[in-house]
Amino acid sequence: MSILFGGTENLSGIGKVRAEKYHKIGIESVYDLICHFPKKYFDFHNNVSVQNAVVNEQNCIKLKIVSKSKPQAVRNKLVVCKAVATDGTDNITIVMYNNVYAFQYLREGNQYYMYGKVTENFYGREISSPTYIHVSEKNFIQPIYRLTQGLTVNMVRADMKKAILAMKSEPFETLSDDIRRKYFLNSLMWSMEKIHFPDSAESVEQARRRLAFDELLRLQLGMMLMRKRSKRSTSFRMDKSTDIDDFIKSLPFELTSDQKKASLEIISDLCRDVPMNRLLQGDVGSGKTAVASIACCFSAKNGIQSALMAPTEILALQHYKTLSGFLKPFGVNVGLLTGSMTPKQKSLIRQDIADGKYDVIVGTHAIIQKDVEYKSLGLVITDEQHRFGVSQRSALAEKGGTPHKLVMSATPIPRTLALMIYGDLDISIIAQLPAGRKPIKTYAVTGKMRHRAFNFVRQHLDEGRQAYVVCPMIEESESELFAVKSYAENAVRSDLKGYNVELLHGKMSAHEKEEVMQRFHDGETDVLICTTVVEVGVDVPNATIMLIENAERFGMSQIHQLRGRVGRGQFESACILITDNLSDECVRRMKIMSSTTDGFKISEEDLKMRGPGDFFGNAQHGLPPMKIADLSCNIELMNDAKQCAMEILSDDPLLEKPCNTSLKMEVIRLFDKDIIG
Repeated sequence: MSILFGGTENLSGIGKVRAEKYHKIGIESVYDLICHFPKKYFDFHNNVSVQNAVVNEQNCIKLKIVSKSKPQAVRNKLVVCKAVATDGTDNITIVMYNNVYAFQYLREGNQYYMYGKVTENFYGREISSPTYIHVSEKNFIQPIYRLTQGLTVNMVRADMKKAILAMKSEPFETLSDDIRRKYFLNSLMWSMEKIHFPDSAESVEQARRRLAFDELLRLQLGMMLMRKRSKRSTSFRMDKSTDIDDFIKSLPFELTSDQKKASLEIISDLCRDVPMNRLLQGDVGSGKTAVASIACCFSAKNGIQSALMAPTEILALQHYKTLSGFLKPFGVNVGLLTGSMTPKQKSLIRQDIADGKYDVIVGTHAIIQKDVEYKSLGLVITDEQHRFGVSQRSALAEKGGTPHKLVMSATPIPRTLALMIYGDLDISIIAQLPAGRKPIKTYAVTGKMRHRAFNFVRQHLDEGRQAYVVCPMIEESESELFAVKSYAENAVRSDLKGYNVELLHGKMSAHEKEEVMQRFHDGETDVLICTTVVEVGVDVPNATIMLIENAERFGMSQIHQLRGRVGRGQFESACILITDNLSDECVRRMKIMSSTTDGFKISEEDLKMRGPGDFFGNAQHGLPPMKIADLSCNIELMNDAKQCAMEILSDDPLLEKPCNTSLKMEVIRLFDKDIIG
């Protein structure tokens, strides 16, 4: 077996324990390790003295270790390591959290270049959790990787050198010489080596461009192949004369013109010979569920089952209640199937689904399990589409052979970008908000006004309302989690004293997250302090205020998604953005967020500004996760990749030629499913 595609433990120096650490961050094979691209780089050329370091900023300082203290264990399993260092003139304290491995490699008397945040207190200056290299290191541009507890940057660098050597012994190329020349791309081997071990900033960009092109090309090829496959005929063609006017008139609100247009587009698709494959894209609170209910009613009147899959049980239950209220008066039976049900409950519901007793089935991923059979599944709907991978929505679709597919997303994306991303889908857009929906007032303030902001939060709480407080986490590391927990503990002792506060963070299991969200949904919790994006689509009408700390760390579209968690009931709602970043770009972004609640306008501005981080935040927008390509910034490169994909498939529709073997393997690998054929 090729060492490149074998387990990481096949590399010398990687034992079972370290291999398990790699598994935690999705690295199974040596090739996976090579594809674990750096998230950023440090250039150790630019160093300053201790005295000239900018406090509360990242600095690079050349330091000699004077003395090391014994690591100290403090509360919550936190281990603090400290050392005293000097630049020859001034001393500084090095502080590391939960990183004894990296600390032990610092030798007294040795010199290092250290990059980290410098702070100042009564005892002097400190540099926290620095990344470092020995002064003898020849390569001053060093990659920084996403890690997990027990893995260090130095470990990954050492393992990466061995992995690159393994690839050099088994070199392969996915693109022909003609394609590389036409699109000005370097070889795959050169790019893989330089992305991890660059000798200049230019080599990083050249390597990144080639690897991003590869990723976008595989994405476009996969989408084009899926679109081609979706054009097969369907056995669920419906009757366009089916009358559901009474149902539409019974809805407790009048449809907006966008909702009417989207409904007509969907019904038209349902009456065609080929299966519908449509994206229903609507801003937060635009009424996508109402449109989905119309599609379900139309299908039921044609004797065809519908299934709606939601990413969490809370959302599934919410949809079940909404659809039941709309559809049951018209004789349309709605069933619910979730993972937390008892085996007996699941068995009974599965039997009723198979017998056709339910016209509409709502649930989580439980509805795509092998033991769930449908009598006549002709319409498949996935909600919050970005939370599901392509293979998951395909798994549900396969339950019905060739059913119609409708995917819904509340992430506003500029149409030009959406057409490229959702290459396998037609698009319906709901840009209007329903009448009566109260706009959310948004305020941007600095940290100096934090206590006044919390006074405002308490006013809402004292009126019986609920609140969200969002704290961004740069990484899912122990020290970051400790910082967020400390934030919550401080808030409970001061600004939120006397209120029922709970914490929701990425280290929790899915079940724990569900329980916390359910208690908040049921009104048992006053304030939810979150470290990750609050469940998109969860409807808590009593939540009226959201406070976002360090708002500059979020993209505008992500802030808009967060803001949409409030203002879902009859009460006036507000969002407070706290940031101490007064740069021109940040001020402009905060002004935009304070002046409009139009998600599509915000997405256009977000795309133009290319704000920090991914345009989509942490969402995977229903596609395989991109490791290096930025879907918001690589527009020109994406167009090149799309053109290249069209050229390749026009010559080789199923990627069967020997010259495309490696590329075909990568497309299958990216989508985690054989979509070819």
